Amino acid sequence: MTADLHAVLRKYWGYDQFRPLQGRIVESLIAGHDTCVVMPTGGGKSLCYQLPAVVSGRTAVVVSPLIALMQDQAAQLEQMGIPAAALNSQIPWAEQQNVMRRAAKGEYRLLYVSPERLLKEEFIDYLGRVPLAFFAIDEAHCISEWGHEFRPEYRQLRRLRELFPDQPIAAFTASATQRVRHDILRQLSLRDPHKYIASFHRPNLNYLVRACDSKSQEHLLLCAMEAYAGATMIVYAPTIARVEETVEFFGRKGVAAVPYHGKMETADRQQNQERWMSDEVRVLVGTIAFGLGINKPGVRAVIHLALPKSIEQYYQEAGRAGRDGAPADCVLLWQTRDAGLLAYFNQKIADGQERQRAWESYHSVRRFAESDECRHRQICLHFGETPKWEKCNACDVCATEPDWMLTPASPRAASPMPRWPRDESPRPRRATSSIPESALQQFMREWRREFAKQRGVPAFMILTDASLADLCRREPATFEELLEVTGIGERKAQSFGKEILTAMHEFGTR
Repeated sequence: MTADLHAVLRKYWGYDQFRPLQGRIVESLIAGHDTCVVMPTGGGKSLCYQLPAVVSGRTAVVVSPLIALMQDQAAQLEQMGIPAAALNSQIPWAEQQNVMRRAAKGEYRLLYVSPERLLKEEFIDYLGRVPLAFFAIDEAHCISEWGHEFRPEYRQLRRLRELFPDQPIAAFTASATQRVRHDILRQLSLRDPHKYIASFHRPNLNYLVRACDSKSQEHLLLCAMEAYAGATMIVYAPTIARVEETVEFFGRKGVAAVPYHGKMETADRQQNQERWMSDEVRVLVGTIAFGLGINKPGVRAVIHLALPKSIEQYYQEAGRAGRDGAPADCVLLWQTRDAGLLAYFNQKIADGQERQRAWESYHSVRRFAESDECRHRQICLHFGETPKWEKCNACDVCATEPDWMLTPASPRAASPMPRWPRDESPRPRRATSSIPESALQQFMREWRREFAKQRGVPAFMILTDASLADLCRREPATFEELLEVTGIGERKAQSFGKEILTAMHEFGTR
């Protein structure tokens, strides 16, 4: 079976090996077990339920909280040659009817739906006619009141077990504490579930935290823009006003950036997201409304301009950096007034239990920002994981800071040495974007952007940054050689392998 799974992995995803835990999770679902998976952003959760659906020959119903996420994933699967569809309110009624007809015939391997639609009585009746493989609950922490993104509509998913007693249920999340994990198992009534909890340690991320005032924050933000020039970035601002101010500030300094927040017109918000996803604009400034389910592997830096509400929120947002496994920086530039603002809003919460949870989160975030303990270790401990190591060499506590943070405005500029005894040598630190791209990579990156624009899809759906880098390293000249590039499966090679090889040839003949 393992050999067969690797053949499917190679054919559709273009990978030769599973990432840690992926193979075991896939086998659990194929064997029909209830499953609970906690795996950090970028760990490859989606593949864990997509591949079993392909192998099953039936339809996996995926519950997802965001329309944009559903549509992106369904479109990406179609590009790979895997029949998939989404059902949501933004799809025209005639198209919804067509999707439902095809699903009832078993034509899709994956069907994405919202929790609200899934549990409507007429839809439950309809699902009885669909050849179901299993249910996959994405962002499963939303079902728990102890989670940082509790959504009441997710609570209704408790009915799945009684309504479909013979179907396996798989829960997936990137950010769940022990308490939330136990709540997920209880709420979904999982039967003797196979539990897979990946490490919360993401060694390719560098956590950098700095307390500053408004003036030094602006200065450091500009230094960061210079250090990450040309790299894809997300800047999180605490309010809509701060998003707009920051975009204007960047504009005055010659930095191209687009805003993203809840009060923008939907079309404008989508356009800005698409410009950023396609590398037309490298910097996106958003509120926490941006990012859930955003699958852009090559983000090299995520910068927060205020304290987040919880460690879970920070871990999820910062974790949008470096999903391709390459080094990336997660920078928290916070001000004392942020803490005062969080405290003010906590006092306003009427429900006693909810207020208590908010204060617990507040104290956790303050400890994370102010302590002199390894940032990676603090995050692992928060999620119930006890690392065997004490120093990570990948945060501002355990290693020297990058050059751009050691400016005259920096309180540590005079003494950039680590604050722990030098019992080992930390690796040299630099901005992750300072690794130069080859001329071929730059050429192919621009080709990818234009080609994706012509096809109306995000650039990463054509080639991820990891695939782009491997492509330029191997420089394939034939279809067979192209299939050896990581992330290029048979369908992708058939769909636009000719165009990729033509572009490579054009570069060589310039």
